[in-house]
Amino acid sequence: MKYSSIPLAQTVVMHCKAKEIRDIVISPGSRNAPLTIGFTEDPYFNCFSIVDERSAAFFALGMAQQLKRPVAVLCTSGSALLNYYPAVAEAFYSTIPIVVLSADRPFYKIDVGDGQTIRQDHVFHRHIGYSAHLKQDVSHATGKVRKYAPHYIDKDVEGLQNEIQAFNDKELEKAIALAYGQRLPVHINVPMEEPLYDKVAHPFVHPPLSKKEESVATLDSLDGFLQQWNAAKRKMVLVGVNGPNSIEGDFLDGLGNDPSVIVLTETTSNLHHPRFFPSIDSIIAPIEKSGQREELFKALQPDILLTFGGLIVSKKIKAFLRKYKPGQHWHIDPLRANDTFFALNHHFKEPANDFLKRFLPKVNLVESGYFEFWNQKKSNYGFKRAEYLQSIPFSDFKAFKYIFDRIPDGVQLQMANSSTIRYAQLFDIKPTVEVFCNRGTSGIDGSVSTAVGAAMANGKPTVLITGDLSFFYDSNGLWNNYLRSDFRIILINNEGGGIFRILPGQEESETYATYFETAHHLNAEHLCKMYGLEYCAVDEENTLRNALDGFFENAVGPKLIEVKTPRLLNNKILLEYFDFIS
Repeated sequence: MKYSSIPLAQTVVMHCKAKEIRDIVISPGSRNAPLTIGFTEDPYFNCFSIVDERSAAFFALGMAQQLKRPVAVLCTSGSALLNYYPAVAEAFYSTIPIVVLSADRPFYKIDVGDGQTIRQDHVFHRHIGYSAHLKQDVSHATGKVRKYAPHYIDKDVEGLQNEIQAFNDKELEKAIALAYGQRLPVHINVPMEEPLYDKVAHPFVHPPLSKKEESVATLDSLDGFLQQWNAAKRKMVLVGVNGPNSIEGDFLDGLGNDPSVIVLTETTSNLHHPRFFPSIDSIIAPIEKSGQREELFKALQPDILLTFGGLIVSKKIKAFLRKYKPGQHWHIDPLRANDTFFALNHHFKEPANDFLKRFLPKVNLVESGYFEFWNQKKSNYGFKRAEYLQSIPFSDFKAFKYIFDRIPDGVQLQMANSSTIRYAQLFDIKPTVEVFCNRGTSGIDGSVSTAVGAAMANGKPTVLITGDLSFFYDSNGLWNNYLRSDFRIILINNEGGGIFRILPGQEESETYATYFETAHHLNAEHLCKMYGLEYCAVDEENTLRNALDGFFENAVGPKLIEVKTPRLLNNKILLEYFDFIS
């Protein structure tokens, strides 16, 4: 093994190793060469090379999403770092720990006209868990430091280097501990002077290293909450983004079998039970169109709302609960509670599984018609949806129906944002399928890169369902050597931002088509040829069914189906669906 000759580079690598950060996504550069040397020379680390920093950061986010531990991204100095920002923001709001390691130029070369320099300290400001701006060594390239910043060495070099080492050790400990403890991204900025490529056979830095620490939850007494729960006849449980297999089946039965409880889930909730309500918008949209709107919304309004999981996709449930506020809103999460409905009363700071284990054995079943009333509504809407699907032509809506019917058991399903995840909310997904989507910032950027990184970390066959704008926007996500042979992409190409057609106020005009919908006539055929994906295009239901027949079978490489749907018809079919089930 070889080590960088720069003390700070050795220190960063040692702290990462001590804290079990073993997956490092590296983008090429010169300034980060000392860190690249340190990580790639040590077989402990799994290193990945991705040129595009934006893609690299989302790749790392996908890995961390699956591994549930920090993954590091490493870049050179300058604008390279800024390309991490979309993924950092997503990680911040999705509570996914990525460790951003940015190499930097010496402090005395910032803002003097030197190349590839920007102000890298605190560059992520309000979207980062912690920013550690490390201090530059004085025992390395001492002559240059004396020449360009003589005021920096105000005492003997050895004594000053010891102070710098102590400061850097403390900052690294703090940053990495926060990534683990708070599940947030952190930024560690690493300034280094040339020479950058020198190596040594043995490390000469021996920082005090500690293992990662496990946090311990402080548990609330449940007595008063149980009294309220057992007295209430209308309890709603709403689950946002939630990891697969994270809640025990007995607890799902306990919630589902209570006549005073309705459990609303989303595609990203990864919860399945015959008595749960997985298509929230199919419940609320008919109420919005009903002549008994006020009466029905008041019948749905819960006495107690219990939430867990991450962010909610459905805009309709958010609008409903903000207007018809629950009497009590309790949220379960070990770290944070969003007051999404402006009605939060209490935050239980523990994992949902632990809370339910303490809570449900003490719950009394309350006589109530709450579940039965809404379950009947759900059954009616289910029949109406099946009837509607028989009556419509080929479109986004029908394509999603065929796709979800054919998704194999046991795969990882990655969903792009905007219309893709919203269509998914309207259909049942097999319980064995694990569903993920970047809902932290809900952006269309990074969906391909996230899925590729998640596939590498998960090990299961992975299917990405994406819209055209999201796919083309992140096509650099395919520019790497990590596309697994069992990676599959289903691209719904409706030639533009079809989601905007269902929003109030849209109108047919050249301005709308150009600047909102961004209509286009692109296809993915040549991208697939360039990146080595097997390509197939379909534009009606029979060819889609035929294409799906062998699509998920083992192959020598990844595959993509491009499903072309009618741009001017999709929005009408979706909007008429809600009219039909009403």
